[in-house]
Amino acid sequence: MALTLTATFVVLLAAVVFLAGAINGVAGFGFALVGTMVLATAVEEPATAVVFMIVPILSVNLSLVRELSPEQLRTCGRRFGPLLGAALVGTVVGLVGVDALPANLLRVGLGLLSLAFVLTQQQLVTVPGLDRAKEGCFVESRPAMVGVGLGSGLLFGGTNVGVQLIAYIRSCDLSHGLFVSVVAMVFLGLNGVRVAAAGVLGLYPDLTVAAASVAAAVPAVAGVAVGKRLRSVVSERRRRGVVLGLLTLIGVRLLLGGLGIA
Repeated sequence: MALTLTATFVVLLAAVVFLAGAINGVAGFGFALVGTMVLATAVEEPATAVVFMIVPILSVNLSLVRELSPEQLRTCGRRFGPLLGAALVGTVVGLVGVDALPANLLRVGLGLLSLAFVLTQQQLVTVPGLDRAKEGCFVESRPAMVGVGLGSGLLFGGTNVGVQLIAYIRSCDLSHGLFVSVVAMVFLGLNGVRVAAAGVLGLYPDLTVAAASVAAAVPAVAGVAVGKRLRSVVSERRRRGVVLGLLTLIGVRLLLGGLGIA
């Protein structure tokens, strides 16, 4: 389904991408999640939102990964290589299936993922067996990285939601600045492959959507630059509050829309 790029919609799209970029610059994550969820509420086909955001996500992570020195890049590349390799495989599989899902089903799925992320982050919901799974999976071993990478890549490929990868990297005892850069490195690799795969698979509805996706990289990178400047003055509590508040509103909107209530 093609996008109708009216002047009002273009301004709104640029504002959404800029805001998502600013959130990512401050918190180190959230661009794909916030951007995709907001766009999915505004377009008829949520799959278009998923595909549209691939290039902006790539540009955002490219701007953030530059914070890694060449030595850190090599070290982190070796350290998280199995995670990235497995996630690449899962991502391609997930991307292949995104266009086959019914629009309302995908919208409901995105809404539930958004709300589930908020509930688990706020520790309002305890998932049975989650702590045991973390103990077994959230360790720095090759089997754990392959398992987390495959499952997370599959979800990320179809929805742009990569919270499992973020949670895994967060568990590796990195400083906030290094955490931001490592997350960017992983998602840079994933989205580089996704850009090519989306083109080969014909997932872009038309050239207008593809061109708009590329153009959206500009406000995305600008938002990240602003967010990076704010990173040192925004507390962790406020970072979480803004991201989780937005995702709650977006998740409810997607869920209601997918169920035909709103």
